[in-house]
Amino acid sequence: MQIQNNILIAECSAYDFKEMLERKKVKSWLKSVSAFANTDGGSLFYGVNDDGVIVGLENPQSDADFISETIKARLDPVPEVQLIPIEHEGHSLLEVKVKAGTLTPYYYYQDGTRTAYVRVGNESVECNSQQLLSLVLKGTHMTWDSLPTQVDASKHSFIILANTFREQTHQEWNDKYLESFGLVTPDGKLTNAGLLFVDNCTVFQSRIFCTRWTGLYKDDAISSVEHRANLVLLLKYGMDFIKNYTMSGWVKMPNYRLNLPDYSNRAIFEGLVNHLIHRDYTVMGGEVHIDIYDDRVELVSPGAMLDGTQIQDRDIYKVPSMRRNPVIADVFTQLDYMEKRGSGLRKMRELTEKLPNFLQGKEPQYQTEATSFYTTFYNLNWDENGRIPVEEVANRVNSTLEKYPVNEECSVEKFGVNEKGSVKKFGVNANRFGDTSKTPKKVSKTAQKIIDLVISDPSITADNMANKIGITKRAIEKNIKSLRDMEILAHEGSDKAGYWRIIVNPQTEQ
Repeated sequence: MQIQNNILIAECSAYDFKEMLERKKVKSWLKSVSAFANTDGGSLFYGVNDDGVIVGLENPQSDADFISETIKARLDPVPEVQLIPIEHEGHSLLEVKVKAGTLTPYYYYQDGTRTAYVRVGNESVECNSQQLLSLVLKGTHMTWDSLPTQVDASKHSFIILANTFREQTHQEWNDKYLESFGLVTPDGKLTNAGLLFVDNCTVFQSRIFCTRWTGLYKDDAISSVEHRANLVLLLKYGMDFIKNYTMSGWVKMPNYRLNLPDYSNRAIFEGLVNHLIHRDYTVMGGEVHIDIYDDRVELVSPGAMLDGTQIQDRDIYKVPSMRRNPVIADVFTQLDYMEKRGSGLRKMRELTEKLPNFLQGKEPQYQTEATSFYTTFYNLNWDENGRIPVEEVANRVNSTLEKYPVNEECSVEKFGVNEKGSVKKFGVNANRFGDTSKTPKKVSKTAQKIIDLVISDPSITADNMANKIGITKRAIEKNIKSLRDMEILAHEGSDKAGYWRIIVNPQTEQ
């Protein structure tokens, strides 16, 4: 807490200013105490008006006694609270500091009714049924996905999960993993998470709605499809739809082809994983939505931030990992679909920023509302005038590129969706670097595949390259060395946590 020019600047992320203690309207401030205890904690400052100006209290000791007794009488269970007196230039203030509780939900009690509150942004709001269930689970140190069901695991199969595990990890599957992953209880019952991974998933809310809209708004739809399946298949179906209705351009460099995709597929993959893992599965009428517009891709899922804050008000590089569904998250980690350290929001931005045609202001954006989380990816080949001609994108990527006229055999094709719904490619030839009398050495087919993989996922490892291309790691390393020697490929950061980078203009690289 800081005081400047008689104005209080609270350092806590959740706080309320109260000019005076309202003794006859205790609900007006007790609901904030309940909300702070039920979410991430916070403070009420008495003797401060709504603008943060210090006005002081006439009798802070009497106010402190009343607050303490009222909290004990009207809240159940009683949260942990500190009453901190503050003196400033003859003014007496009082801070009521509420600690985040572990015995949630903390109810406000009046006239025989019990109501729990949570923080949503800078407001204390009454819990809905889903939020109340989450608080009950939190208070019992359980999560929805870890709760056991009465369904016998022996009546269901996990063939899709097992095959995906083998494909992703190159390890043999063992049915003992079902219990260690938290999908099956020791007595052979499925957990809620287990129900979401069985082959014939019957969980009603395990759905995604995919729509390709015409233009920039929800008007007419080019295509709309609903998928209801287990989480492994939902991820696949969602990514297939996105790839089918987004585009990828390319430019012919002196000795290789440089892809210029509308989006980072890996960043969108991370985003969809994030929405499937962190969505609130207690919302029966909710599902994950994938909405594709001309200029953006939006992912939406039920469930806001666990701590009640708004993601748009946070620094995504400092948001701690808080998992609403830790069992589901752990399974996706075992499948190598995500990292344990909870860096998805940061990684989506970094993956997008590594694309050769990235522009400032096109970073993925995140937003939360009372009960929803939004992730928006922006089309890198689109501006306020519509789709950017590929020649302009190419020139932006590399200042040495020159525009080429379009003729009958030009490789630039009109963007659009064909009758089968697939997306056409586009491309343009680029001028050579340096002396045009010398023919630059072309990269090998394997090296071109490595370039394509790096653009798709700058964080890809040599092992994964070898697995995807179907050659040895030694061959991958040999081709990587060749690309580095040709000043086409570079690597930033550590081997395990770094990113590959395509060098598009070796003449200007430092």
